[in-house]
Amino acid sequence: MCQIAVFYGEALARYGFEGSHPFGTDRLGAFWSKLQSENVDNIVVEEPMLGTDQDALSFHDKEYVDLVRMASRHGGGMLLDRGDTPAFKGVFEASLYVIGSTLAALDMVVAGKDSKGRKIDHAFNPIGGLHHARRDTAGGFCVFNDIGVAILAARKKYGINRVMYVDIDAHHGDGVFYEFEDDPLLFFADIHEDGRHLYPGTGSASEIGKGTAAGTKLNLPLEPGAGDDEFIKAFDKVEQFVDGIKPELIILQCGADGLAGDPITHMQYSPAAHRYAADALHRLAHKHCMGRIIALGGGGYNRANIGAAWTEVVRSFAMAKP
Repeated sequence: MCQIAVFYGEALARYGFEGSHPFGTDRLGAFWSKLQSENVDNIVVEEPMLGTDQDALSFHDKEYVDLVRMASRHGGGMLLDRGDTPAFKGVFEASLYVIGSTLAALDMVVAGKDSKGRKIDHAFNPIGGLHHARRDTAGGFCVFNDIGVAILAARKKYGINRVMYVDIDAHHGDGVFYEFEDDPLLFFADIHEDGRHLYPGTGSASEIGKGTAAGTKLNLPLEPGAGDDEFIKAFDKVEQFVDGIKPELIILQCGADGLAGDPITHMQYSPAAHRYAADALHRLAHKHCMGRIIALGGGGYNRANIGAAWTEVVRSFAMAKP
């Protein structure tokens, strides 16, 4: 059976915004309550890990990291982007916990065990997957881009070059796409609501990468109202793409905001869509990259949907190896 590391703890829950902001600090608890009620086996609970300034600087510009540090001391009253992402006291440290936990997930799936020597096959950071942050700015509730940090760490620390990033969040993963648009070794596949109808307005099917990276990126925009049938049809293309890539590591951003009832998007998936995607990528991870697959929670603003979708991902990864 596969063992999946799931990161959970108060330090990770700190990443969230106050008041009526949709990305609240209760999101982790909503997922955890649902997961506990389902009695999914083969879970190893991991404490959140604190990343370092240098981890953030591996992807982000120094001026921006310094801005976040300063804003973190002062707290509210300051925006870190053009309107979606407010500062709060402790935002710098909270963001470093997201980075640190995603990097710990990488370490575990590469080593096949955690720091306590417990067997680990796959890993899930529920608050990870902050795919809108760019090198020099926040965006879409995302302060630091833990995905970009992990991709660069996989290369530098482990010599893993062929990374496959799959994003099923309803929003296009622009912070990953554009920062690696001309990188031929970052393979990118993204199913999202068409950018003509939803933030950030990007991710058209014609965006396939630039220069030597042309053809290494796959964007599959869906119309508002698309449900499981449309998602599965699109994901079959993703599965073929990944199978042809033969990656050394798979990173799945499994935002739950495509499920019916999300207050921000217009999609109509059920949790079965997440299970379908996770099952397919789980099989491919064991086929091509020794089971090296990491899942990151991403978006999702209906708390019941968060619990249902992410529990299906964990359940899939905890199944017996194909």
